[in-house]
Amino acid sequence: MPDPSLRLDELVQQLRTVEEALRDLAYDRLQAVADGDDEAAADEKRLLQARRAVERAIHALGGEPSF
Repeated sequence: MPDPSLRLDELVQQLRTVEEALRDLAYDRLQAVADGDDEAAADEKRLLQARRAVERAIHALGGEPSF
C-alpha cells in the first residue's frame, strides 16, 4: 500500500494542475469580456470562484498554490 503522505502529495499536485487550468480558462473568458462578450463575465466569475475553492483545498492539504 502506498505511503499516505505520497498519495497526498500526488493529490496536491493534481489540484495544482486543476487550479492552473481554471486560471487559464478564467483569463480566456476575461479576454472575451474585453472583446465585448458580456456573457463571458459570468463565466469568468464562476471560474475564479472554483479556482479559489481549489486553492483552499490545496492549502487545507498542506500545499501552497502555484502562482
